[in-house]
This record gives sequence, structure tokens and C-alpha cells, in this order.
Amino acid sequence: MVKRSLEASVTGIEQAKKAFAHKGWTQDDLAFEVNLKTRQPIWRFFTGRSVDRHIFIEICSVLSVNWREIAANPPEEFSESKELGAAEFLDIDALVQFVRSQRFDKIQDQCGTLQLLDVSRPVRIDDIYIDVNILEEIASLQWLEFSDLQKFTSKEFDRFGLGEVSQTQMAGIAAAETYSKLRVLGKPGAGKTTFLQHLAIQCNRGRFAANRVAIFVTLRDFADETRVAGEFNLFNYICKEFLTCEIADPSVLETLLLSGRVLLLLDGLDEVLHQERKGVANEIRRFSEKYQKNIFVVTCRTAAKAFNLRRFTDVEIAPFSQDQIVAFAQKWFTALTKTNIQNKQEQAIEFIKKLDLPENLQFRRLAASPLFLHLVCCVFHHQNKFPNQKVAFYKQCLDLLLGKWDETKAIERDEVYEGFLLSQNLKLLSQVASATFDQGNYFFEQRIVEQYISDYICDLPNASTEPEELQLDSEEVLQAIELQHGLLAERVRGIFSFSYLTFQEYLTARKIVASYNLQALERPLERLVSHITEPRWREIFLLTAAMLRSADFLVLLMKQEVDALVAQDPYLQKFLTWANHKSLATPPQPIAIRAFYLTLARTPHLISHFALVCILDRDIFLDAALDNLVMECKSNFADAYVCDDALSYTLAIAQDAGLHQALQQLKDLLPDPKQSRESIQTWWQTSYPAWIEQLKTAIAKHRNIEYHWHFSPQQQQVLQQYYDANQLLIDCLNSNSEIADVVRQEIEAGLLPIEELSKREWLGAGEQGSRGAGEQGSKGAEEQGSRGAGEQGSRGAGEQGSRGAGEKLQ
Repeated sequence: MVKRSLEASVTGIEQAKKAFAHKGWTQDDLAFEVNLKTRQPIWRFFTGRSVDRHIFIEICSVLSVNWREIAANPPEEFSESKELGAAEFLDIDALVQFVRSQRFDKIQDQCGTLQLLDVSRPVRIDDIYIDVNILEEIASLQWLEFSDLQKFTSKEFDRFGLGEVSQTQMAGIAAAETYSKLRVLGKPGAGKTTFLQHLAIQCNRGRFAANRVAIFVTLRDFADETRVAGEFNLFNYICKEFLTCEIADPSVLETLLLSGRVLLLLDGLDEVLHQERKGVANEIRRFSEKYQKNIFVVTCRTAAKAFNLRRFTDVEIAPFSQDQIVAFAQKWFTALTKTNIQNKQEQAIEFIKKLDLPENLQFRRLAASPLFLHLVCCVFHHQNKFPNQKVAFYKQCLDLLLGKWDETKAIERDEVYEGFLLSQNLKLLSQVASATFDQGNYFFEQRIVEQYISDYICDLPNASTEPEELQLDSEEVLQAIELQHGLLAERVRGIFSFSYLTFQEYLTARKIVASYNLQALERPLERLVSHITEPRWREIFLLTAAMLRSADFLVLLMKQEVDALVAQDPYLQKFLTWANHKSLATPPQPIAIRAFYLTLARTPHLISHFALVCILDRDIFLDAALDNLVMECKSNFADAYVCDDALSYTLAIAQDAGLHQALQQLKDLLPDPKQSRESIQTWWQTSYPAWIEQLKTAIAKHRNIEYHWHFSPQQQQVLQQYYDANQLLIDCLNSNSEIADVVRQEIEAGLLPIEELSKREWLGAGEQGSRGAGEQGSKGAEEQGSRGAGEQGSRGAGEQGSRGAGEKLQ
């Protein structure tokens, strides 16, 4: 018989103690990791006494040491086990313990580590795994009206896809405990295989399904074996796998199965080739019905759910929640970086902090997927920031979904359409993204996307012209895109969307740039600029600017469109002239200063002013303080202390003698705060109106800050659009876009009213702008630029000027 217990040798104890000291644990900690109720077996282990064999092996596994090197006189190969059958055991529990101990190393080796993308070494699953959540209601099986989804904004789309879902979630391991036949669905990279490996390891350690034997089967390997054997037979396949653990008698497996003592984990039904998938699914059904007392868990991509498994419960892995993202990041930086512990923790904290910033929303969207979260962590670790080159990062993510992810897992997929290359998928998806985004649709009906696919297929060589064949081909291509790449996802029955809004935005920008390079008739950049006041197009502008080899023409068009927003309103022009004069009087950061005065007039007395003021000079700080003074005196007119303090503070920073004198005189007119409330109230009723007007007059005289700006609701809306559009233009200038210095300087020169443009010889995309573009190779803008901001100027720069621009299509 096989030895039921083992003890450590003297040298083995020394080796184990070193590993134990490196962990920094107590014996109680180690007992917890091994799932022991007391630390007595740990004490026995370190004192060289006998310990149950499976506990001995688990202790060594947790300490990351080879149990054969630790044990005194370890059995060589357990050769006697080859002849050992189920009849040798008095009860089923003893048989379970024997098989688990025989297979312990096999399961640890098979499921205990992960090979992460772009990481050169295996990572222990315990060091990186985060408990997944399960959705019991499959979204793509729900019935919803298309009109219900059409109303979704981009933020609502994010909630739909970032794990912030309304339906109840449950822990993945709880689902496996609840349902004896479970099929776990999920997108590519959602963590399906890792979840199955985690179940196997937990069972192996007695923490889950402790009275069962874990068996992990990769279904594509089973299908490959089937081609050789000529039949789908899970029992024979598992028997061969048992042979590698020195269990030769098939009666052992048969007894375990008939007694319901097996946890059978079947990974990757979608990874089986289409022609074999039906046979594999039928064998799983047959096997699970014959041995129905056992626990069965199958994983499959959501898009392959059409292959029903009778009496199996379908659940779906939920996207990572905020808490899961935080937990994963903390584990990732601890396990995968080579810095010291303190630096690892600090970098994890910094990562989580920056991920929540508004400018990193696109990365936050992708972080809901474990696969992309790993990539984001990897990039952040090397740069200690999120990548400025978002385009390159998105391309890397798309490359993963379009083939590299399957290649890393050695998955062979079906040929979908003869001559339909992987690179062509990108062109097709860009067409779908552009058309749907332009219509304002984040969701689209299946018939619509199939029509886009059909239109694309028509242009391929040797494509069928028969409508019925085209329809069938379109359906097949859509299924392949959803299953193999996961870029399109069926959200509810018959309604699709891109799996991540970030990819729809990226592909839309890619289509704009590609059309621009091909000198398309629809003038894609002009059409893009027409959306400059629409917030949902913001990311498209930034991505397009980054993809162009030269973004000169785009930013010039944006500047023309921004100026046109306020060109027809003399009152707004007067206001902008004032803001410009104020900024020119206070160098050296006129852009930030204009933004300050624009905000000051539109929304006075906002605390956010002072965040901006911190980067400006003393004069701007004084203007903010004066604005604060007026508002304090208006809103707190009954509190003499507040007004007196605000005025004293302003006097302390006012350096201009005339302003200081005027403010001091006004301060002297204030009532003594120590007077009775009745006296102060009387003063405010009789003297305050004249006093506040004198204050405003003094500020207008000495600081040129006027308080008579009154904007209608429509003007307020236009100013808000003007402000936001300027901010977008500045963001494009500050991005990694290729922009000629002379063009950048001209645009940065101003938030200017239209009548001043002629004085500066701006002339739309004319002399000054085109000169820079001309020096950089954009002659068309110079030839046509004098026609102003109109159509002809745009055409000259568009069709000729920046064609050298081309595309950087990352």
C-alpha cells in the first residue's frame, strides 16, 4: 500500500524553515493557508513527525518547495498503485483521499499557475486571482425594445458594460456550490479559464468540494484526442489522464463517478472547432446524465451559447466592479513587479488614484475586463502613468481580440469566409463603428449590422451576388466576429453593440483618417468639425488628431468653427474683446488667463477659480479676490464681520496705490462690526446700495473688471459651447498630435473676437496659418487660405494642404 503519512528529513526541515521565514508568516498563518483547523500538523511537520500525506504535500506546495526533496525516504513512483483498484478501499472517503493525494501534484501543476500575456514567467494563481462575480440572468437572452436602448447616453452605456449592473450578482464559487451542472459564459479575457483553475486548486486543497476529486479537462485537447481515437468518450479520456498519476484501474474512476465524488471542470467549449463542437457537447450531455450525482462546470464564450447543454444552468461572468479592480491592481503590483514591497504598494495606490481621473475614463472602461486590466497595469508599471499614446494602446487591445489572444492560447478557429482575411475585419468594423456612431447609436439591431457586413462582402473578390447567399454569409461573419473576437456583443436578443465604447470611438476615428487619406468625397475632417460642440464626439477629435501624420488642417478647421460660434453676436464679441485685453495685460499665460476671465464672468464666485488662480500671477489672484469680495458683500450684507474681513484681505494684496486708497475709503465707510445688529441693519438699508456701486466702480476703474455682463439663456449656452470647444482645441494641441509650431502658435494666440482676426491677418486658414502649413508641406492652405473661413479655404487646405498629413494609423 501507498504510505498514508510522510515526515520531513533533517535537511528538508531546514529547507522548509527557510521558505517559511521568507514568507514572514506565523504557524497559525501557514495553518490557515493549508486550510487546517489547528496548527498541530504544522508543528509536527517542522519537528520531523508524521503528517498525513496530502497535508504534507499541501504544506510544501504553499511554501513553494518540492515535497519529494523535503520528505524523508519519499516513495519513488508509487508503482504499487498501478495495481490498486477501488475494491482495495473499505469506504469511498478513503478512495477519494487516495486519488486526491495521487493527483495532488498533477492538479497543482495543471492549474496552479497562469502564463500572463507579455510576462516571461508563470505566476501563481493565488498571487493574482480575484474572486469573480456571476450574473444569473444572461443579458443577451433578455427581451428589450430597441427604443429602450437607443435612449442610452455614453455614461449609461458605461454602466451597462462596466459591472455597475442593476441585476443581482453572486460569487462565482457560490454559483458552483448552488448548481451541480453549471455553464459559465463570458467575453474573451473575462477570466473563465482562471475561474475554473481556481475551483480545481480550491478543491485540491479541500476548501471547495472537499469530498470530491477535481478533474480539469481542456476541451480542445479532448477534441484533438477524439480525432485520433475516432470517438467522443470522456470516460476513456479521463482514464488515460489518471494513468499519468499512477492510477491504472478504470474501476477507480467508475466508483468515484457513480458515488458522485467528482468535480469535473471542462474548459473552453467555444475553442472546439465548429464541426466537432456538436459531438463534444453531446458527449458532455451524455456523460453528465449518466453520472448526474457529480458537479460539472463548463466554460464557454457568451457568443457560443447556442450550443445548449441540457439541464445545465447558464450564468455569465460579470465585468469587474470598482472593488475588484482595486483588489486586482493591488495583487498585480505585488506579484509582478521587482521593486520593494513599499514601492509596490505605493505604485498600486497611485494606479488606482489615477485610473479614477476623468481623463482616464477610456482606460477605466477597459479595466472592467481582467485581460485589459492586466495590460493597463503593465503599461502603468513601466511608465508610472497611463499612456499618452492611447491610439497605440487601443491598437494593442484590438490586435489581442483579432487574433493574438487565441494565438497565445494555441486556439485554432474555423475559417469563416473564404478570402476574408483578419486584417479585413478591422476595415469592416471601422465601417460599422463609423456609421452607427455618426447616427448616435451605441446599440444597433442585428439586421442593421448584417446589412453593413453584406455591403462589405459584396466588394470582396469572388463574392456571391445572390441575396440569399449574402444574407447567410453575413450572419456567419457576424457570429464569427462575436465569438472569435468579442468586439461585437449581443446585448439583448437581436440587439448588438461594440463590447466597449472605447473601441467604437477608436474605430470611428480610424475610418475618418482612412477616408481623409483616400481623398474621399465626403470630406471627413469637415464633417468631423461640424460636431465640435457635441460632447460625445470629444474622444473622436482627440483620436483623429493623434492618428493623422499632420493635424495642422484639422486644428485650423476647429479654430474656424470655434470662432464661428460667436461671430454673429456683437455683445459676445465685446465681452471676448474685454477678456482678451485683460489677458494681454497679464502675461505670460494668456490662454489660461482668458479662460479664467471667461469663467469669472459666466459663473462668478466659484471656488474652482482659485484652483486656476494658483497657476497664475499676483494680479490674477487679486482679481479673483476682488470678485470674491463683491460676492461676499452681496450675499452676506447683514454680516459686517464677513465684509470687513474680505475687504481687509483684499487690501493686504492690493499693490496699486489708487486701488488701495479707494478700497481703504470704502472700508472706512463700513459700520463698526461691534455696533448693534439694528444699527448695522439700518446702515445696510440706507447706505449699502450706494456703497456696493462705489466698490464696483473702483474695481472697474482700477482693474477693468466689469460686473454689468448679463447674458441671455441662449448666450449662456453659446458661451458654454465656445468655452468647451476651445478647451477641446487646446487639448488637441496639448496631445501627442503632429502640429507645426507656427500653426500651434497662431492658435494659442487666441481666444479672440472676430473683428480682431483681420488685424492679426488670420483670415481663417489663410496667410499666417497656411504659411506654417506651407513650410511644412501644406501648400494648398496658402493658395486657398485668403478666401477666409469658408468652404473654399477648407477645400484648399483639405484636398491639397495636408495630404502629406496622411495617417499614422496605429
